[in-house]
Amino acid sequence: MLLVVLPPALLITFGFLSVVTGRLPRVSHMVGTVGAVAASIAGLALSISALAHGQTWTLALPWNEVIGASFTVGFDPLTGLFLLPIYGLSAVCALFGGGYLVHTRGTRGLGGQWLFYGLLVASMALVVMARNAVLFLMAWEIMSLSSWLLVTFESEREESRQAGITYLVATQIGTAFLLVMFLVLGGAPAPAGDSGAATLDFARFAVMSGPAAGAVFLLALVGFGTKAGIVPLHTWLPEAHPAAPSHVSALMSGVMIKTGIYGILRVLSFLGAPPAWWGWTLACVGAVSGIVGVLFALAQHDIKRLLAYHSVENIGIICLGLGVGLLGVSYGAPLVAVLGFAGGLLHVINHALFKGLLFLGAGAAAQAAGTREMDRLGGLLRRMPLTGAAFLIGAAAICGLPPLNGFVSELLVFTGAFKAVSLQPVPQAAAAAVVVAALALVGGLAAACFAKAFGIVFLGEPRSPAAAKAREPGLSLLVPMLLLAAGCAAVGLLGSLAVWTIAPLAAQLAGLPLSAGAELLEPMSTGLRIVLWVAGVLAGLVAALWLLRALLLRRRNVAQGVTWDCGYVKPDARMQYTSSSFAQPLTEMFRGLLAPRRRGLPITQLFPAESTFSTETPDVFSVRLLRPGIKGVGSLLSSLRWLQHGHLQLYVLYIAVALVALLIWRLA
Repeated sequence: MLLVVLPPALLITFGFLSVVTGRLPRVSHMVGTVGAVAASIAGLALSISALAHGQTWTLALPWNEVIGASFTVGFDPLTGLFLLPIYGLSAVCALFGGGYLVHTRGTRGLGGQWLFYGLLVASMALVVMARNAVLFLMAWEIMSLSSWLLVTFESEREESRQAGITYLVATQIGTAFLLVMFLVLGGAPAPAGDSGAATLDFARFAVMSGPAAGAVFLLALVGFGTKAGIVPLHTWLPEAHPAAPSHVSALMSGVMIKTGIYGILRVLSFLGAPPAWWGWTLACVGAVSGIVGVLFALAQHDIKRLLAYHSVENIGIICLGLGVGLLGVSYGAPLVAVLGFAGGLLHVINHALFKGLLFLGAGAAAQAAGTREMDRLGGLLRRMPLTGAAFLIGAAAICGLPPLNGFVSELLVFTGAFKAVSLQPVPQAAAAAVVVAALALVGGLAAACFAKAFGIVFLGEPRSPAAAKAREPGLSLLVPMLLLAAGCAAVGLLGSLAVWTIAPLAAQLAGLPLSAGAELLEPMSTGLRIVLWVAGVLAGLVAALWLLRALLLRRRNVAQGVTWDCGYVKPDARMQYTSSSFAQPLTEMFRGLLAPRRRGLPITQLFPAESTFSTETPDVFSVRLLRPGIKGVGSLLSSLRWLQHGHLQLYVLYIAVALVALLIWRLA
């Protein structure tokens, strides 16, 4: 039991040791890297063991009964599921970061980075293990602050400072909603027969229903949705993820934002039977987030910013699955409920694999070429074949193409929605039709977006001298990418095993016996086994054709030449499609939502001396919602500056007046 709490302690300990040994930069960096990798692997192994043995336990230590706090942690299947990507991806990202940071910053001054990294991973683990509201909020705040410190680690860059401010404001707004939510939950009468001390332990939260439960659901959706990045609460995400180092971007996008999904699921366990409008709400939020996220991704020029918007899209897919699950519960359709929950939960794991891979691949490419701008990259596949192949696997997986992992989870959500459309009453069928349409649109747009991303970055000719000089990174960067690529393929090919593993938890969330999940999902498992056989046959066919080609060309001279140059005497790299021109037919269709800005000198002569054209697509939610809101709050606070006179006596008077007011309120 206590061993599961050990990895977070080790992560923090190794982080402090990295700071203490800061005068020996190489030793400090080695301690931070090896400590983070080893502690994360230990946490992953312990979590897998606890899940395999079906462990469920709670450890409670007294702390401060005055504020309702206790150090109460626990482990159950939901906690175990989220600990897997937290520890698994953190180990891979730490290994990547060990080589990445040396190449970008050297070894000096990295002790603080590894301390913040250890705090981030440990706090994420504590968030999903906490069983007390005060402990949960403390871990939540440590997670937010440590990730903010990592985002602003390169504080000499203006981009990092601005992203840090946006992230800090957004995360504190979300925490305010969570504080109110826990106050509402803690204010409800304790369960019958509970005569213990007044604490904010989750076990003491009575099952709520009616309007109070609806209010808690909405507070949780806003508070946790801010961290998860649902639209329109996503505005911090495309700012923070590109500004952070690539291994931190992968960790934040791959697992940190999923703590918001965990929070929603955990709060649902405190509430009664879900009414249909909860499922409708999550389905609509998921549809909007998925479509808006992929559309803004299409319009980006920065590869890491493009990937950040795809995190918004995939959070939308997870919400679609959870919405289908809630609708199945509320309308009494167990198969629909289990399919929806299973798809959403499995996509939590899958997104950690392929999004971590894509961010690491983008980081390796950006490091090799010295830029994240796609229009200054190109031709990297010939220079970085392993990185390009790994990125291609991640791109195919995020598009939901078989036989990779994204296909399995999206297929579960699709199947659940189709079942709801064909078998259920009109209201649920309408909501399910929204899910089907949204998933279909998101899938098509995602395929177009990653055709653009991979084509512009890795195919064609180099668009800058730096891109022409790019080379494959070292093993410390390659091995993490190849591990994640293998994970994407393994979950996809062993989809039936993944479904069988996730089925009991999906059944539990649907309010069914644990054994019911495997029974309901058996036809799906059978279909995925067929996918494995088909993939094996195709792989064998490809290998046979490659061998046949090698035999036929064995005694022939094989030369390489350029493709048709469209009649140009001397083709130039500038004649290639740019990222914006590739996506223009699609972005033009949604111009009303994207509101792109165009700049340029129009062509007015037959032989113009000069002509320029550029596009920019700022986030309309940030421009029209977040920034005006921050500016308005700043103006309001500035109007209260007259209260700050700088006189100590006046501040003492404020405290005295506040104490008198509290005393009167207490006596009343």
